[in-house]
Order: sequence, then C-alpha cells, then structure tokens
Amino acid sequence: MEQEQNEKKHPSIFEPFALVLNIVTGVIGAIIGMQIVTTLGVTPNTAIIGALVAMLIARIPVAIFKKYRSVHRQNLVQTSISSATFGAANSLLIPIGIPFAMGTKELVVPMLIGAALAMFVDAVLLYKLFDSKLFPASGTWAPGVATAESILAGDKGGKRAGLLGIGTGIGVIGSYFHISMSAFGVAFIGNIWALSMFGIGLMIRQYSVPWFNIDVNKLYIAHGVMIGAGIVALIQAGLLIFKKQTNNPKPSLGHQETAAADETNLSRSIGEARRSLGLGFVAYLVIALIIAVIGGIVTKMSLGMLIGFIFFAAFAAFVHELIVGIAAMHSGWFPAFAVAFITLLFGIMIGFPPVALALLAGFSAATGPAFADMGYDLKTGYILRGNGEDREYELKGRKQQYITGMIAFGVAVLTVVFTYNGYFMQNLVPPIDKVYVSTIKAGASPEIAMQLLIWAIPGAIFQLLGGPSRQIGVLFATGLLISTPNACWAVIAGILIRVIVLKMKGKEAETPMSILAAGFIAGDALFSFFNSVFKMKK
Repeated sequence: MEQEQNEKKHPSIFEPFALVLNIVTGVIGAIIGMQIVTTLGVTPNTAIIGALVAMLIARIPVAIFKKYRSVHRQNLVQTSISSATFGAANSLLIPIGIPFAMGTKELVVPMLIGAALAMFVDAVLLYKLFDSKLFPASGTWAPGVATAESILAGDKGGKRAGLLGIGTGIGVIGSYFHISMSAFGVAFIGNIWALSMFGIGLMIRQYSVPWFNIDVNKLYIAHGVMIGAGIVALIQAGLLIFKKQTNNPKPSLGHQETAAADETNLSRSIGEARRSLGLGFVAYLVIALIIAVIGGIVTKMSLGMLIGFIFFAAFAAFVHELIVGIAAMHSGWFPAFAVAFITLLFGIMIGFPPVALALLAGFSAATGPAFADMGYDLKTGYILRGNGEDREYELKGRKQQYITGMIAFGVAVLTVVFTYNGYFMQNLVPPIDKVYVSTIKAGASPEIAMQLLIWAIPGAIFQLLGGPSRQIGVLFATGLLISTPNACWAVIAGILIRVIVLKMKGKEAETPMSILAAGFIAGDALFSFFNSVFKMKK
C-alpha cells in the first residue's frame, strides 16, 4: 500500500494525466446525471462508480496507471465524477428546465448563468465551512463514509474487504427487493436521535393516507414542519456562529457526533465560518441582482418589489443551502427539491410575477446539491487521509479535492451548455420542473398559508427540543418530504440492530458496523446506478 498520508506531498490534480482523466470522468458523470434526471427524475450517486473505475485503472500493467493504486488519486477521481453528476443534473439542468417548461425559453440562458454562479458559490461555501462547528468533518456524511470504506477495502483487502463485500452483496440483494439499504446503512453510523425522527417522518409520509386518511404532502403539512424547523435551525446556527461557547457540549448517542466537535480540534474557526457566511450571502445578493437584470424582470416589477425580490432570493438561497447541508450531513439525503418548493410557495404568497417566480425557483434549486455533494466528497478524503491526524496533510488534500470539484463543476457547465438544447428539443425536462411550473400557474391561497403557519409550530418545537447537535426537527421534516417506500422500516430496523449490537459488544463493534453500513450504502448505490442505466436504455 502506498502510504501517502505519511508523505509531505499530496497528489495534485494538475498532474497532466490526472487532469485529463478527471475531465473525462467529469464529462461522463455530467452526461449520466443529465440523462437519468430527465428520464427517471433522480440523480445517481456516481462517487463509488468513480472509485471503482480508478481501482480498475490501477490494475492496468502500465507505469502511469499504477499510480492510481494510491487511495488519494482514487479519491480525486470519485470527487470529479460525483461533482460533475450532481452539478450538471441538480444544480444546472433542473433550474434551467423550469423556464423552459413554463414556455419562457428566453429565460433559459439567464437562468443557466445564475445557476452556474450559485453552484460555484455553493461549493466554495462548503469548502470554507467544512470542519467548522456548523459542518464538522466528524459529522456522519454517510455517502462519503461509504465511498471511503470502499476505497480502503480495495486497497487493504483482508477482513475489511470481506466485510465490505458482504455488506455490498446484502445491499444489492436488498435493493433488488425494494428495501432502502441506504437508509438501513445510515442508521448504523448516524446520530440516533436525528435518525429516529427521520424514520418517524418517513413512516408518517408513507402511512398517513392508509392510517389517518391524510396526505401530509398535499396538505402542505410536511412543508410547514420544515419551515418551522428550518427557521429555528437557522437561529441555532446563528447563535453557534456569533456566540462564544462557554460550556462543553453534551455528547449524545451517535458515535460520530457533531456535538462532540471541540473547536480546538476543528480546522475552521468560528471567525472563518462567520466571514464565509457573510461573504456567501453577499455573493447570493449579487447573483440575484444579475439574474434580475439579465432575466429582464427589472422592468416587470416596481423598485420596491425588485429590491424585495433580490433580498428574498438571496436569503432563500442561503437558507436553502444550510438546511439541505444539515439534512445531508445527518441523514445522507438532501431534500433540495422540496425545500426549493417551499421557497416557491413563499414567493407566490408574496406576490412576485410568474416570470420572477420561475427564476426564483431555479435559483433556489441550484443551491444545496453542490454543497451537500462536496461535503460527502470531503468526508471521503478526510477518512482516507487519517481522520485529520496530520492537519497539514489534511488541509493540502482537502484543497486538492476542492480544486478537483471546481474543475468538475466547470466541466458540468460546459457539458450542459452544449447538450441542454438537445434534451429540450425532445421535450425532456426533469419531472420536478413540471411540479414547479404547475404550482406557479395555480398560484397560492390563504388556506395554504394557514397550513404552513400551523404546521411550522410543531416543526419549530421539535427543532428546539433537539438542539443544534441533533437536528431532530429538520430530520423529521426531511422524512416527511421523502416518499421512498419502506425506508422507514429500514431506518428503524437499523437503529434497533445497532443499539442491540453496541450493548452486547460495546465500542469494539463500531468499526465493523461502519464497514457493513458502507457496504449497504455502496450496494444500494451500485444497484440504483445500473438499474437506472438499464431503464434508461429501455
């Protein structure tokens, strides 16, 4: 094994072959993401696919390929392909599909410019906030753990590889029988309090109609809960950033808890996080202004409404990013579509014109996915580099991943620019865009506003009770907004098994359970990816 974490120099993305390989994998990832999101409405996790490609390349008996036996070079490949996939599909194609589906084709290019800028700001902010008190590297970031364990298993072999192989096999089989193995795996490694509420939310979403004859989605109950929880989460984040912590935070039941992150062990200080958030909000203000100007909505609104639109759009994008990031860190899911839909509902109730609403929805949808995906990728690198034991090496490696991700996002932009017209000519747009457009055309009503207000109250209470370390309100709302069949039973079963095993075996069981969990998530990702590709071809 090449122990590069003990060397001073981390592999560089600017090595000629590395740069070419990562651009190629980025293009492939972007095309895969666009094709699947337009045909099936989902975006596959291609990180593990990228890791497997790098592992296969390393087995080619040519000197230049043997370098890819390095887990850190494999990590750069997975960073590239996953960034390009989520960037092209979620951060770019979904936003530009909204004005197209609405019949305002002249807004596609302005929306693309705004979405691309928002995506880059998204990635920069995550890089600046990763391993801070808000988003510590010790957080769950489950897909990142799965990718890291896959790479380590391929590198080390032995029991680790065997355990990961068993987990992956179970993950594939479970996924074949429509069991959410990602949910099952996350329950093995995440915050027990947060995931318990996530599981309850999933259960209520799945069974609210047969059990209570109530649809929590159509009645906007789920959206209201997220609004309440999101507002409190934003206040909690502000207190965490702007107030000094005098007492040590209380640890809770998860073994990778964010509450246990002492600032002395973090690589990003409160001051850095504060500055990053301030600059991020300013950047979103500028992007909102650019979208308003080049989108031509300046002439469609009064000066007061235009100023209101710019500030609301920037604030909504900022909040959307943080809420999606929190959900992604704790649960492995990011409800970007649903939270952007909440932004749209608020915009409708404020009274913005339809054209402005289309741009608002696209701008909000563009933020969050790149933030969450880079969090997963940096978590993978954090594990591979020794969990921060060598801070200097960790920071150098993290920077290389960041540059790799930014290059991949650039590749995603170019790929979308040259291909989106082909999709739209065939009337292929992401299905969620049709939901946004139909909502804009239908408008809002006082009844919807009242529903949101009423259900924001329990969401706020849950979030207050759990505190910023457990995020039970946000995770409960995330569960309510996700309609994955039987995922609730997978989460609950995983939590019960985890509690029983830890009581019987103690802390020594944590590492094997983490590897198994990584296998479950990897198996689910592999099955979903190849199943999506197969369906797409059919």
